[in-house]
Amino acid sequence: MNEPGVKQYDRSAEDVGNVVALEHVNLGIADQGLATVFYMSGLGLTRDPYMMTSIDNMWVNVGRSQFHLPTMARAQRLRGRIGLVIPDRESLLQRLGRVKGLLGDTRFAFVEHEDHVETTCPWGNRIVCHDPSSRFDGMALGMAYVEFDVPHGAAEGIAGFYREVFSTGARVEKAGAGLAAHVSVGIGQELIFRESDAAPEAYDGHHIQVYVANFSGPYCGLVKRGLLTEESNQHQYRFQHIADPVTGRALFEIEHEVRSLRHPMHARPLVNRNPLQTNRAYVPGRDGWVPEPTAPDMDDPRVEMRRQRFEAAARRVAG
Repeated sequence: MNEPGVKQYDRSAEDVGNVVALEHVNLGIADQGLATVFYMSGLGLTRDPYMMTSIDNMWVNVGRSQFHLPTMARAQRLRGRIGLVIPDRESLLQRLGRVKGLLGDTRFAFVEHEDHVETTCPWGNRIVCHDPSSRFDGMALGMAYVEFDVPHGAAEGIAGFYREVFSTGARVEKAGAGLAAHVSVGIGQELIFRESDAAPEAYDGHHIQVYVANFSGPYCGLVKRGLLTEESNQHQYRFQHIADPVTGRALFEIEHEVRSLRHPMHARPLVNRNPLQTNRAYVPGRDGWVPEPTAPDMDDPRVEMRRQRFEAAARRVAG
């Protein structure tokens, strides 16, 4: 359709690949008290009030995604960075400043940059906090990306793996002296695999979890390649190695917990609190976080049609 005077749109920009959501990142922690100070008091996130409420695990809500933080003797480290969208940078910086003393004997740190605030959790995980923007497809609070450092020469094969096995969008971009594979895992969400000169750290078992629409397709592709590592249940399976789709060579190790859209927890509503609410400056009705608009109103070609109908009706009444 290409009628004169009718606005044309890039319809491919609305496509969503087979991976429809990045739901959680799982990282072992050594102390729930320190995690509470960092994730809740510092970042302003919300401990899930319904699930994992004991001392062996804690789930932390960030928009529609979560951190899963099981208590372990030795904390885990993600080999890269986690990108969050958190509104109100000034309030974020104030919160981080207030918890600095409580986390003084840990690896906690934070630095403000022009377009983000880089934080480090008590065990050395790097979490990058961004302001809401068009870059993240209207996300006002959430987990926008997980970025991994991978060896040089791995990005092209990683992108090919996700395109072929998971039927999701993946592109490769120039990134410094190397390349970076960007993999679509939901609206405004990506996995990024950035080639790095740094010596690779040993993998310690942390994992990510995604939801996929076509559940059996990736399963068959993983089985065919000998990559499936766990038959979890009817709604879930796991794999651990990303392999070049042509040569079969292992490129990177990160466990994926893969769930179907029939999983009972898919699209579970997550509670997100308003971190600006306090007992000394309490505003009734503002306990829950309410997103502010981050995108302009959508076009509506019927506005003019409705205006004309209204004017015609007004003339009939007046006439």
